[in-house]
Amino acid sequence: MSTSLQDEYIKKESLYGAKNYAPLSVVLNKGEGAYLWDVEGNKYLDMVSAYSAVSHGHSHPELVKTVQDQANKLAITSRAFYTEPFGDFLEELTKVTGYENVLTMNTGAEAVETAIKAARRWGYFTKGIKEDKAEIIVADGNFHGRTTTIVGFSSEESYKNGFGPFSDGFVEAKYCWSECSADESIKSFESKINKNTCAILIEPIQGEAGIRVPEDGWLKRIRDLCDDNNVLLILDEIQSGLGRTGKLFAYEHENIRPDGLILGKALGGAMLPISAFLSSKEVMDHFNAGSHGSTFGGNPLATRVASRALKLLYEDNLIENSAILGEYFKSKLKSIDNKIIKDVRGKGLWLGMELNESEVNAKDLCLMLLNEGLLCKETHKTVIRFAPPLMISKEDLDWAINKITKVIRAI
Repeated sequence: MSTSLQDEYIKKESLYGAKNYAPLSVVLNKGEGAYLWDVEGNKYLDMVSAYSAVSHGHSHPELVKTVQDQANKLAITSRAFYTEPFGDFLEELTKVTGYENVLTMNTGAEAVETAIKAARRWGYFTKGIKEDKAEIIVADGNFHGRTTTIVGFSSEESYKNGFGPFSDGFVEAKYCWSECSADESIKSFESKINKNTCAILIEPIQGEAGIRVPEDGWLKRIRDLCDDNNVLLILDEIQSGLGRTGKLFAYEHENIRPDGLILGKALGGAMLPISAFLSSKEVMDHFNAGSHGSTFGGNPLATRVASRALKLLYEDNLIENSAILGEYFKSKLKSIDNKIIKDVRGKGLWLGMELNESEVNAKDLCLMLLNEGLLCKETHKTVIRFAPPLMISKEDLDWAINKITKVIRAI
């Protein structure tokens, strides 16, 4: 799909940019709703949504107006001062989620690091773990970000290669997936718990690993395990939260509540980076002035946009749309019934199509879909993730399903 004009921009990025991404050959310059356009004016349906960040759609007019109004008024101050937008945001987020306290950062990785700090302080100052002995249990296949601390407890070697040495204090248990049943996974987590365990940190559905959905009831059993052993349950819902799975949060599918919740991506309304760690006063009161902070975290511009984005989840019926169209989308993908498809899974508008490795490479299929006007992203060579904006219409989804079916049947 690359043209001379697109080649020019691709060449610039290749020449001057670090090689930490391998983008598809399309240069985008405009977005509206569920669609994106390249520099040549070609139109594409967005099935990536910036890894769940574009839940509200591109350039939502209400959010654009909010950015403009607030940027004209006040964009950033030092956190040495109080601001009106930050206070309103804290009130709105706690009201929507039911958590007592919020610590606001910018990126998802920063919010994960904040959760780690919070869990360790709770472990030392509330649970009584000896200094520098606190442990956090994570799951294999996890993806929580790209800082050196976080990649250090990843089970993906490519994330870690050449970046060590890594931090101690993390142990890995088996996620409930594929060859590992719920019983085996629970036993694995249970075996890692000891007197120094302060938290279990997991994704309720693993996104980067390929939209891995654990067995029904597994997350509830993890919750019970934490309760029985005085351990915090911290859920990373940076991708799965804020309506992506057809509920406000993925953990609601299991009728549980974590002790700590990590949010990001869609919180910024596809406008600005903003993230948050939410928990109880018991956990958060261990932070004191100077113990943690961020220059841009909680700035007036981002928090004003995030407050509006939270309201729009309900005003635009995004959560309900995700639930209804997600089930419809999944059923249609399953009905393609082709030998190259190994599995279709997910919740809401967050689906993974796993391909039989011997038949086709997922990136090759994404390139074919690009030529049909769909922007998709593969993970781990065998899975294509479909995560359109939550405001997508049934008509647009039907168009996408027809294109996906056409490409797969052509193979």
